[in-house]
Amino acid sequence: MPVVGLGTWQSKPGEVGRAVEHALANGYKHIDCAMCYQNEPEIGESFSKVFGAGEVKREEVFITSKLWNTFHRADEVPKACAKTLADLQLEYLDLYLIHWPMSTEPNTEQGLFPADAEGIPMFDSKSPSFAETWAALEKLVEEGKCKNIGLSNFNIAQIEEVLAVAKVKPACLQVESHPHLPNLALLEFCKKNGIAFVAYSPLGNPGSCFKREDQVNLFHDEDVKKIAEKHSVTVGQVLIRYQVDKGNAVIPKSITPSRIVENLNVVGLKLESDDMDTLNKLYLKVGPKGYRTCSVVHWASNPNYPFLRSYRHVVLSRGVVTWCCHVVLSW
Repeated sequence: MPVVGLGTWQSKPGEVGRAVEHALANGYKHIDCAMCYQNEPEIGESFSKVFGAGEVKREEVFITSKLWNTFHRADEVPKACAKTLADLQLEYLDLYLIHWPMSTEPNTEQGLFPADAEGIPMFDSKSPSFAETWAALEKLVEEGKCKNIGLSNFNIAQIEEVLAVAKVKPACLQVESHPHLPNLALLEFCKKNGIAFVAYSPLGNPGSCFKREDQVNLFHDEDVKKIAEKHSVTVGQVLIRYQVDKGNAVIPKSITPSRIVENLNVVGLKLESDDMDTLNKLYLKVGPKGYRTCSVVHWASNPNYPFLRSYRHVVLSRGVVTWCCHVVLSW
């Protein structure tokens, strides 16, 4: 897996295709996608254009997609993969991840984001187990539709549950990670178990639709700015190189051509040990457990919600859940 990839979460239609084409034209060999981003058909058109022209060969690019929550049942998994492959105009995926540990009701009028009349998320009435979903993904590997399978947004206990039943070991864990949420214990667990760690939202998600009122912008942090000045690079490059120097892969999102190039151009940058120490302790500025920008509290009543230890203070009033659901539906 190439260390730096292009993320496509929150890249709008009409913009994401151009971003992917620009990334591939400028040396990117790793593109991260997902069904729920609702932009895979446009990305597929770009893949077809670039690969068809012979500018870049398909086998040179590592392409990831993700199984959405409404497809966790064993008979739904192949349907989801087939749609993603058709939308992306591919014969196989390099990596297919279970996007979230929570499963929601399939085949409803609301499609990817099922909710009742009051806007409350509808969880899967059959509650498929991780073992059921994982076995269905393993079958995709056997059929050659996915070269690797993995997890996203799972906590340590949930990863252990998958490991206990897996015939094909999870190749990767993709989670939010940045200096305000370094996920050091989770990273150490992955290293001990030979699971690649991929950081999404490495810039701290300053423009996210999930942006909290009290969100702290990493680009304004004086310690990060000083490190950037010391190395004559941008704050964004420091935040990306921080992941690389921890041994992680990283998938910053951008639709701006200059930033797409800039994000990949961290090869010559090497953070010093004192830089890493500063960045590793930065989360203490925002609380003892750090600061998660993508907490998806609208799903917090689900037994498989992965962040309960961090979000026990969240009051799940019906108003809060409904508001968060509206945010998700606006993706």
